[in-house]
Amino acid sequence: MNVNDSKNTSRTDWDALEAMTDEEIDYSDIAPLTDEFFENATLTIPANKSSNLIELDSDVLAWFQAQGKEYKTMINSVLRRYIHER
Repeated sequence: MNVNDSKNTSRTDWDALEAMTDEEIDYSDIAPLTDEFFENATLTIPANKSSNLIELDSDVLAWFQAQGKEYKTMINSVLRRYIHER
């Protein structure tokens, strides 16, 4: 979640939505969930995350940060690959 996300307010008229019946809601932009969808669906349960502080050399952290905003995920992926190769 981005820090700015909590500053954004929804433009949804929640009172109007709550007042609608199921029949009044337009679902036309949602693809139907067919038997084929459920036959191919897989349940993915995310791994538990642990929030730990680790010390990284500043140049190592800078390199990962330069790769993009998902740098923490990348660090985790690199560490996981290292574990699997051992």
